Amino acid sequence: MTKQFSVRAVRCHHQATDEEVYESLVRATTPLTRAWEKLEKAKRIALKFNMGHTKVAHFEGRRRELVDEATCRAVLRLLRERTSAVLVATDTFGYDEAGELSPYLNYLPLLQEFDVEYAESNLAPFAEYEVPGGGYMFQRYTLNECFREADEVISVAKMKNHLFMGVTLCTKNLFGITPTIPPQGRVRTYYHHAIRLSYVLPDLARITNPCLNIIDAMTGQWGREWDGEGRVCDALIAGDQIVATDAVGAHLMGHDPASDWPTPPFRRDRNHLLIAAQGGFGTVDLEQIDVVSEVEAPLNEFDSVEEDPPEHMATVRETACEQGLFYRDQQKQMIDKYRGNFVYLQDGEVKWSGPDPSHISSHRDFTGKKPGSALFLKFVDPEEREGERFESYEDCLQRMRA
Repeated sequence: MTKQFSVRAVRCHHQATDEEVYESLVRATTPLTRAWEKLEKAKRIALKFNMGHTKVAHFEGRRRELVDEATCRAVLRLLRERTSAVLVATDTFGYDEAGELSPYLNYLPLLQEFDVEYAESNLAPFAEYEVPGGGYMFQRYTLNECFREADEVISVAKMKNHLFMGVTLCTKNLFGITPTIPPQGRVRTYYHHAIRLSYVLPDLARITNPCLNIIDAMTGQWGREWDGEGRVCDALIAGDQIVATDAVGAHLMGHDPASDWPTPPFRRDRNHLLIAAQGGFGTVDLEQIDVVSEVEAPLNEFDSVEEDPPEHMATVRETACEQGLFYRDQQKQMIDKYRGNFVYLQDGEVKWSGPDPSHISSHRDFTGKKPGSALFLKFVDPEEREGERFESYEDCLQRMRA
């Protein structure tokens, strides 16, 4: 019986030449006929590389925390050889609000080498995107217009653990497409927060629905997304569905892709891959995936860092849910008093309100004498255009209290 999703994992030595990396990528992607049928018909393809940062750390001759230049070059070369589409890469912080180039866009020379356009996710033009199926956390998101114009999307990620999400692969990579500058955007802490992020990531995956997903696992990173420990893995992974690809990637890291909070590596919050699969988008069941692998799990030792004890995270998650439901129940009063502003809620009180919360960079510092009591950031919109799914907080509370 033909399986709905296909993933290939191939051996690619971390000291391979650019040509050998390219040949390995060809070997991984050629069997993905469903992906190529879409890509070869596409007139415009949007790409999200996990490559942007002002600091580029290396390990064993490869980028430790970011997709390596050799992988990026192989992906772009392959697309140029097999498609005639216009290629558009997108990321945040590549250009500032004044339109000035930022060091964050360290891979611009590679884009220029292959005549790839760049769309800054933080800057206009924007479009409003409905989440197919109604959304896990929000019904709609404001994103750069490049996804509306694209026929297909590709996500290219690095194999890493993540402090909040346990793993960061092709799905977590999509968090980099969310604009962060109000009023159209949301500061990072709006989505990157207890409870929300685990549900936001499946929303972004549904909106973009990448038909080709690639994980650079020549080297990976243990512990956390930034400043972790390098790991040699000697592999490349490619798949035609983002959740299924990440499930295989997590498995090859030695993790159970069907496990959930508080099981490691999902120490701080729920498994976003499992949430997506439970909502009918992809699967974390390896038996349902057409997997062919030249490598065996685990590729190396991986785990997320335990920064806070489990009891602390349980309290943070519970109070985050309670504040979300408090806002839902007090929505009319909030609109009457704080219409058009952001509010920070803690223990049923408004701790701060205003048009731009970007000056509050750390929730940990802002919680004051209540470190275990979560802050809840919400834009007070009379129309509730973003359509927050407050029932997700009820679901999480029920799971925790069960």
